Amino acid sequence: MSVTVPHSDLADTVMERLTATYAAAADPPRAAQTQAYLKNVAPFLGVPAPQRRQLSRTVVAGLPRPDEADCTAIALRCWQLPEREYAYFAVDLLRRHVKLLSSGFLPVARHLVTTVSWWDTVDALAAHVVGGLVAADPELRAEMDVWIEDEDLWVARTALLHQLRHKDTTDTERLFGYCVRQSGHPDFFIRKAIGWCLREYAKTDPTAVRDFVERERGRLAPLSVREALKNL
Repeated sequence: MSVTVPHSDLADTVMERLTATYAAAADPPRAAQTQAYLKNVAPFLGVPAPQRRQLSRTVVAGLPRPDEADCTAIALRCWQLPEREYAYFAVDLLRRHVKLLSSGFLPVARHLVTTVSWWDTVDALAAHVVGGLVAADPELRAEMDVWIEDEDLWVARTALLHQLRHKDTTDTERLFGYCVRQSGHPDFFIRKAIGWCLREYAKTDPTAVRDFVERERGRLAPLSVREALKNL
C-alpha cells in the first residue's frame, strides 16, 4: 500500500527547525565511524544519541502537540532525508505520541519498516510503535498474522518483536506460534528475533518459555535457543 505525505503546517515548522539544528551539529569523522558500524545502511551526520535527543527537545520546544496527520507528515518527510539521524528523530516522535495514533497508521509504520531497513529503526518501530498500535486495537493482531509470513524479513521481524513490551498482556499463543512458523528461517535477524522475544517474555513467564523451548528445541535454531534461555 502506498502512503502519501499529508499537509501539515506543524511538520513544515518542525522540519525547518530540525534540518537547521541537526546540520549545525554535524561531525563528519564521527559520521563515518557510525556509518561503518551500521554497515553503510545510510549516511550519517555524526550526532551522538544524547546530543541528538537534547537537540530534538529544542526543535519541538514551544510547539503544539502533534496529531496523527502531523506525525505522519513528519515521519515520512524525515524518511525522505538521507541522513539517518532524521529517521531517529521520527522514531522518537512516534514513540512519544503513539497513543495519539489510530489503527490507520499501520500502513505508514509498514512503509517505515520496509524503507531503508535495518535493525536500528525497525526494532524501535516494532516494539514501541507497531506494538503500541496492536495493544490499543487487538483487531490488528490479524494483520500481524499476515506480517509474520511476509517475504520481507524486516516485516516478519516486526511481527515477532511487536509484543516485546506487552508483558502479562502478551498473546502467548501468537508469540509461540510465530516463533514456530519462522523457526526454519535462514536469516540471522529472524533467528535472533525469535530468541529475543522469547527471552523478553521469560521475564513474565519463565516456565512457559522454558517449556516451549524444550518442546520445540528440534525446530529452533541454536541461536534462538541460546537467546531464549540466556537469563533462565
